[in-house]
Amino acid sequence: MDEKHVREFRALLDERGDETLRARMRGSEDLSELVDARSAATADDEHDPEGTTLAEEWSRIAGLDAEAERQLRDIEAAKRRIDDGTYGVCASCGKRIPVARLRVRPAATMCVECASKV
Repeated sequence: MDEKHVREFRALLDERGDETLRARMRGSEDLSELVDARSAATADDEHDPEGTTLAEEWSRIAGLDAEAERQLRDIEAAKRRIDDGTYGVCASCGKRIPVARLRVRPAATMCVECASKV
């Protein structure tokens, strides 16, 4: 991969990482609000009879946080691949991952063909 693409993808990974961190911070704020609401909730855990329970909302926020954590790990792994020169190489077949795919999924580890088999 040439230096121009390396710079492009490092910047894209940094941008995605920043977006993920911001989303995670919003999730932390939501979780904090939920903790406050939960402490004031009734014993049946309902805050709105027609809405979701606080437990369901807690579970949703925790799931989003876990997904954000996975995305951050994937982004950091992609940056390490850039550093060691293996970025853009399919982990399954060893062929180059198309630049267009990396622009859409900069942390991709497989080419489209191999990813579609998984």
